[in-house]
Amino acid sequence: QVTVAESGGGSVQAGGSLRLSCALSGYTCYDPDMTWYRQAPGKGREFVSHIANDGSTNYADSVKGRFTISLDNAKIMLYLQMNSLKPEDTAMYYCKIDRCRTYGGDPYLVDTWGQGTQVTVSS
Repeated sequence: QVTVAESGGGSVQAGGSLRLSCALSGYTCYDPDMTWYRQAPGKGREFVSHIANDGSTNYADSVKGRFTISLDNAKIMLYLQMNSLKPEDTAMYYCKIDRCRTYGGDPYLVDTWGQGTQVTVSS
């Protein structure tokens, strides 16, 4: 089973930037559908951004224009570039693989979460 591991979190002043990474390993996953979520203490997990296997993307309204999701050419590293960070962006950020494809292109459910990486934005 494929696994993911987030990195790149940290503490930053409001207005600053961070680039989160999510590395796929353990099992080959072709053309994945992947999503970033975040969760603040005492609150539910919320959608941040999604990238589909065809490269199409979408974003939560709260991060639109500030965050950019991307996948490297080898499709083993997912990124979330976060600019103009706000205190309300403070949360644990999670990477999720929704689906993978086999080498032949057949999709299969993965639904695999990483451990998360903490982002703290101070005013």
